[in-house]
Amino acid sequence: MKLYHRTSIRALYGDVDSMRQAYYGNYLRWFEVGRAEYMRSRGLPYAKIEEQGYHLPVSEVYCKYLKPVRYDELIYVESRPEQVRRASARFAYRLLDVDENAICYGYTLHVCLDREGKIVRMPPFLMDILRD
Repeated sequence: MKLYHRTSIRALYGDVDSMRQAYYGNYLRWFEVGRAEYMRSRGLPYAKIEEQGYHLPVSEVYCKYLKPVRYDELIYVESRPEQVRRASARFAYRLLDVDENAICYGYTLHVCLDREGKIVRMPPFLMDILRD
């Protein structure tokens, strides 16, 4: 099984609501941070994928919330590809607190599109990074 890539994030004041808990949509943004840092750590920032004429929009998302993130809390985002197919990739995520307790887990499913927005086979340079 592929190991998770870990990055840390601190919940900002703008991330929380009047109860000082993170707004639920921010968890998906933190998934995006984790995914971007995973790709960057493998030498392929998303901008390079676009330069080659490909896009990976989210076509499906799932998030199971287990406990809230509070203002100024440090969290860890763990990300990894868990399913890579001909024209799609699914990333798995875990958010953990500093004591390694689970905050939430989930996934995003991405389809591979060309410049015209047509679903295409994932190019070898991208497949290699995701299956590494």
